[in-house]
Amino acid sequence: MEKGKVKKIVDAAKMYYLLDYNQNEIAKAMGISRPTVSRLLQLAKSEGIVKIQITDPTEESMDFSQRLEQKFGLKKAIVASIPQYEDHIIKNYLGEKAALYLHEIVKDNDIIGVTWGTTLYHIAIELQQKFVKDVKVIQLKGGVSHSEKNTYASEILYLFGQAFNTVPHHLPLPAIVDHVLVKQAMEADRHIQKILDLGKQANIALFTSGPVKDESLLFQLGYFTKEDLDMLHQNAVGDICSRFFNINGEICNRNLNNRTLGIALEELRTKEYSILCAGGPNKLNGIYGALKGKYANVLITDQYTAQFLLEKV
Repeated sequence: MEKGKVKKIVDAAKMYYLLDYNQNEIAKAMGISRPTVSRLLQLAKSEGIVKIQITDPTEESMDFSQRLEQKFGLKKAIVASIPQYEDHIIKNYLGEKAALYLHEIVKDNDIIGVTWGTTLYHIAIELQQKFVKDVKVIQLKGGVSHSEKNTYASEILYLFGQAFNTVPHHLPLPAIVDHVLVKQAMEADRHIQKILDLGKQANIALFTSGPVKDESLLFQLGYFTKEDLDMLHQNAVGDICSRFFNINGEICNRNLNNRTLGIALEELRTKEYSILCAGGPNKLNGIYGALKGKYANVLITDQYTAQFLLEKV
């Protein structure tokens, strides 16, 4: 092909594919007809000057999902394709995915256990009403804090109750207390015991994994002594329901665990759906530790976190 024609093809292709000119604008700029522009663009593809590659994010997500299910023995893995690896964006996308999944699986007579925090709040606000009967919604861990920070516990329970036509059961306790005897006294109350028992009976548990960082919500609620914080920063990679574990999913500190109110981690292994919804750079090791500990059989995450989990030995 003569050099002059090749230059015309390249010029037309650059304007169309790189500068977003339409064919009429290209025709005007080059002083040729619009049908000629169309022919030049066709030649650009047929001669290999322009190569079009389409990356379907749903294909990558499906592949990640299958590989995560195989690697960690999961019932289900859902991978959201996110545009940016930033916390608020991740929570928006994961909230939508988790809400859709719940809408799909919740049926009459289910007992749904939920925790609190910003991830759960993003799920709650995305929920669509489903007309099911005799569903119960239970708070899985205490949410009363010693600070003015909002845990979103009340809002989450309210929105879940609205979505599934039920009055939710609150657990009006702190997540962690100073002494085991205080915890035992609280659990001895028959009303509290009823809610804790419902949490154990829940066939669906929905939770996230919190990071071990001073700026994370749980760390700002005033629960921890200096000794607690030193121990957590040294050994823990994350928490589920305010119970901290290491990279292998093992409980970090028995004393702290014994002062924590709410569902025990081993009880999550017995659920029909034990759903971990989490993603982002601050939660990578926590999610990995949770999966190693077999605390979740369903994972909802993003594609970047999925890739980390698949590559980590």
